[in-house]
Amino acid sequence: MSWRRFTVKVPASSANLGPGFDSIGLALDLHLSISVSPAPEWSVEYTDQGYQRLSSGPDNLILSTIHAVAKQYNQSLPTVKLLVQSDIPLGRGLGSSASAIAGGIEIADRLLGLELTMKEKVRIGNDMEGHPDNISASFLGGLTISHYDGEELELIRVPEVEIGVVILVPPTEFLTIESRSLLPESLKHSTAMRGSAAGNVLSAAFVLGDWETAGRLMEKDEFHEPFRKGRFPDFAAIRHTCREMGAYGSAISGAGPSLLIAVKKGDENELAIQLSNKFPHYECLVTKPSSVGIVSYETDEVKVLSE
Repeated sequence: MSWRRFTVKVPASSANLGPGFDSIGLALDLHLSISVSPAPEWSVEYTDQGYQRLSSGPDNLILSTIHAVAKQYNQSLPTVKLLVQSDIPLGRGLGSSASAIAGGIEIADRLLGLELTMKEKVRIGNDMEGHPDNISASFLGGLTISHYDGEELELIRVPEVEIGVVILVPPTEFLTIESRSLLPESLKHSTAMRGSAAGNVLSAAFVLGDWETAGRLMEKDEFHEPFRKGRFPDFAAIRHTCREMGAYGSAISGAGPSLLIAVKKGDENELAIQLSNKFPHYECLVTKPSSVGIVSYETDEVKVLSE
């Protein structure tokens, strides 16, 4: 058989966006790129210093995902080398693990010729991640609203999101498992109703492109922010500053520890300057939503002898 060298490019993502807990995701214009080429044995090489600490063995998330998909479809894989470049900060609530999983699924799909639909890919990723918000945004791009009950996966995509984005990254990293441990096992029915209502209006505002309303609702979460915000230095002061400067709203990005601030398109650089000056212990990133999800493209043809 023959196949062509190819590269897979996956956007970062922010999830929850307030009360959209485990269901709303936003693709961001930061990317993981994986170049795939033939090799005598499996290997992974990272070009970025921040990623050097990641395993390059079988437990590497991209590799383990590729092999898990092959096992699921009872297929044999050719051996390849993966050259990985990323501008997605690790462990900062910007979907670095979801992008790795999405990349692994896409690579397996291409190497094995599975021709999976996008919804099938999202479902596989959901099973690996445990929730569909980040993985759906990385695959589809734009803003995604998802529901999965263990059997049926439902997805709504808002392709164009006309905002600027500022990300505040605190100096301390903590893992998703640690962040999840901060959440209570149950909520009062009245609390859950308020949170659900906020999530409903938030979703409707996103679909309508009403970011004035969406920004207000982003700050009315009852599901996770009350239990996680204590991990963010100056949380209340940052939110107050953002409101004073006319930002739409702010929210903890995913499980944290980053904060996402949604602003009018064109206002992101000025807000970033002000936040950097006032809260210098945070790293400030300026980005934007990505309307394009995962993409892959060929580079040249490789001849592989069939066994």
